[in-house]
Amino acid sequence: MGNAVELEAGGRTVRLSNPDKIYFPERGFTKLDVARYFLAVGEGITRALRDRPTTLERFVDGVDGESFFQKRAPKNLPDWIPTAHISFPSGRFADEIRPTEIGAVIWAANLGTLTFHPWPVRGGDTDHPDELRIDLDPQPGTGFAEAVTAAHELHALLDEQGLRGWPKTSGGRGLHVFVPIEPRWDFTRVRRAAIAVGRELERRMEGRVTTAWWKEERGEKIFVDYNQTARDRTIASAYSIRPKPHAPVSAPLRWDELDDVDPRDFDLATMPVRYADHGDVHADMDDHAFSLDGLLELAAKDERDHGLADLPYPPDYPKMPGEPKRVQPSRARKTG
Repeated sequence: MGNAVELEAGGRTVRLSNPDKIYFPERGFTKLDVARYFLAVGEGITRALRDRPTTLERFVDGVDGESFFQKRAPKNLPDWIPTAHISFPSGRFADEIRPTEIGAVIWAANLGTLTFHPWPVRGGDTDHPDELRIDLDPQPGTGFAEAVTAAHELHALLDEQGLRGWPKTSGGRGLHVFVPIEPRWDFTRVRRAAIAVGRELERRMEGRVTTAWWKEERGEKIFVDYNQTARDRTIASAYSIRPKPHAPVSAPLRWDELDDVDPRDFDLATMPVRYADHGDVHADMDDHAFSLDGLLELAAKDERDHGLADLPYPPDYPKMPGEPKRVQPSRARKTG
């Protein structure tokens, strides 16, 4: 598979073993191609990961092989890559890598990392998110076009709340919108704000958007996955490569181009060209930090006026205060 090569990454020399190893057989992309891609979008992906505890999604034998998520920092972590101490809902703790430079990205790529999953917190305060992340997830019978329609309504809602979001493709059929926020609220409150967003979109787009946690209740709608804001739930970073045969990437977008793009426009080969032409279109995100007060007031109004309280957590979470029964509706009917 060829001798190891050394790559210059932001003034750091990083060793890449087996550079000719095929990672994407359909396109012929190698491990070296992956590393060169990350170098080409270096400032962008470093901005997306900087100082965030990050889980690595590793594909040591390429996209056709087995994969796994690495949350804990490997034992062979170089001393120039810092870590952050994070706590899981189970009460356990771990030290995750905390990238601060492009060299850390290339080091992770050498381990077979294609997708980076950063927490919505910074290393200095891992209990208070500084991003509200809204996941618009197309359900069967819907696709990217329907996600775009929902995103436009979301854009209007954010404007009304005095908030600004930055959209990106998921790398699949969906869209993610990140809103930088002041790190004043814990995960429970940020999740409550995400639920308020989803419920308001349900009202404005009746029959087209849902917050139903159980798949059997969602129908052919865009699911606002509010649980992506729960502790230890992460979303693929901007510029991450997704494990699909054509090597798509999660592409940062401007609002004014949503109607003119397709997720397949952005892949390992095309994104460096776009980046060279336009740079990181989300480069100014860290210059902003918004308040969640308006969305939390909307959540309180939902509960006060409509009796809409909390929604179910993922099944691996401990039972949370105020959470409704965590049972599939069809199963509840059979046992009721």
